[in-house]
Amino acid sequence: MELIIQIVAGLLGGNVTGAALKNLSLGTAGNTVVGGIGGGLGGILMGMLGGAAPDAAAAASGLDLGAIIQAVAGGGVSGAVLTALLGVVKKMLVKA
Repeated sequence: MELIIQIVAGLLGGNVTGAALKNLSLGTAGNTVVGGIGGGLGGILMGMLGGAAPDAAAAASGLDLGAIIQAVAGGGVSGAVLTALLGVVKKMLVKA
């Protein structure tokens, strides 16, 4: 469940980044896709580093308000960062 929250937060983070940094925007669809991928990858990496619960019952019991806030923040930030990074790469490739 946390991964879904992180992907949705990544979608939002990617679009907010694209709107805030117009020169790095990948377009609405690009910002959405890259933000979602960033949110998902950020969630997977946080799960590996944080020691994810081994079974579904343990994972479901750990979904409290703090876990939801952490998932939203982590997914949003990782979606925003990946969108900005790919925006920079795209801008550098267009210049070349």
